[in-house]
Amino acid sequence: MASQSDAPKSVYDFTVKDARGNDVNLGDYKGKVLLIVNVASQCGLTNSNYTELNQVYDKYKGKGLEILAFPCNQFGAQEPGTNEEIVEFACTRFKAEFPIFDKVDVNGNSAAPLYKFLKSSKGGLFGDSIKWNFSKFLVDKEGNVVERYAPTTSPLSIEKDIKKLLDA
Repeated sequence: MASQSDAPKSVYDFTVKDARGNDVNLGDYKGKVLLIVNVASQCGLTNSNYTELNQVYDKYKGKGLEILAFPCNQFGAQEPGTNEEIVEFACTRFKAEFPIFDKVDVNGNSAAPLYKFLKSSKGGLFGDSIKWNFSKFLVDKEGNVVERYAPTTSPLSIEKDIKKLLDA
């Protein structure tokens, strides 16, 4: 049994897989503001979210923002593709430059450990479950989850919160 001291204290305590299956230590992002999003290619929210995520990323990536996209097929089976197809879609159709990771589950027993941590740090309006594609978690430069946004929250509308953390 892991002791309480072994429990993750920040997002930086996690290693995740990128879309090619390589390990990525989130500690590599120390000192950056992170926006962690579960994405899907075939969702009604896809066009607006990818478009606005790109706009926010282009504006703030040079100032210390990183957007981490985690494909998820748990909502309406709207992310059925392989990792390769997902990256191709995001990079070709939306010119996404932010990192896209391995497809994960965000709810249930098989939820990725990172998502279990995010949800326990910031429960949603209806409890801990992620309700749909494009739920967003804002993480400060120390790896603390500071805010959670609904799938329908426009990435542009959280720009002020991102800017506040970047300026902190």
